[in-house]
Amino acid sequence: MVEAYNFLGSWQLFPEKGTYESGSRPKSGIYKIDESKKQLLISMNWVSLEDHAFTSGYSVAFTGEEQAFDNPEIADTVKASFIDSTCFETHFYRGPRLLLLVIHEITPKGYLKVTQKYPQQDGTARTNIEIYHRQMSVLPYSASVSGALIKPNEEGMIRHHALTAMEEQTNMQLTQIRQQIELLAIQAKEIQQRKELSMIIYDAKLSFNPVIGQTYYLYEKEDGTHLVSMVGPKEWGVKIPFKSFVAAAKLLADHTWKEV
Repeated sequence: MVEAYNFLGSWQLFPEKGTYESGSRPKSGIYKIDESKKQLLISMNWVSLEDHAFTSGYSVAFTGEEQAFDNPEIADTVKASFIDSTCFETHFYRGPRLLLLVIHEITPKGYLKVTQKYPQQDGTARTNIEIYHRQMSVLPYSASVSGALIKPNEEGMIRHHALTAMEEQTNMQLTQIRQQIELLAIQAKEIQQRKELSMIIYDAKLSFNPVIGQTYYLYEKEDGTHLVSMVGPKEWGVKIPFKSFVAAAKLLADHTWKEV
């Protein structure tokens, strides 16, 4: 169906651009629209601010006819209505009552705007608005409303599906690499902090043999040198007999010192 073609693909959420009257703002999300046998296949994956992952999805006919919903616990029936090539609506019903109206719009900048309206008994509606950008960087068709319209064909659809799968896989791999880099950066920073503290302690006055796993206390003296003591700052009473307390540190098995 030509009207649906502009919507097909994977869309990545702009969390900061959305407004939410029902539920809380997600941390990230993917909205995917596909087609198969005169059906739109719509799936959503999102991660909450607490890093909990969720997924949902449904199918709806191109024809505009009301049909049984995939999950009867959520709704009885669903119906899609295409306004034009840049807008279609999905209606969810429980019996004759409208539970949810979802409006999909392609904006002039090529973004996907998804508006969810939850009708209330008083005649008002709670509304969530989400903005998505297309994940693919290379498209087999126009990405904006003002762009030249290219009629979909079998070759273009094959390319489209291949590019979508490729983008999803590479995005997942890049995310994993970014997470590994972030973890390594945190570990490197911790090691650097341990090294700097260890250099100060090994240059300080130490009148006893420290034991691995025990915590000791580093002080700065009036002359700018340092001293390591087994006595904590609260154990000195009213005032410590040094210029300042620097840190409590534990000796690790690799003979580096970690601030605790």
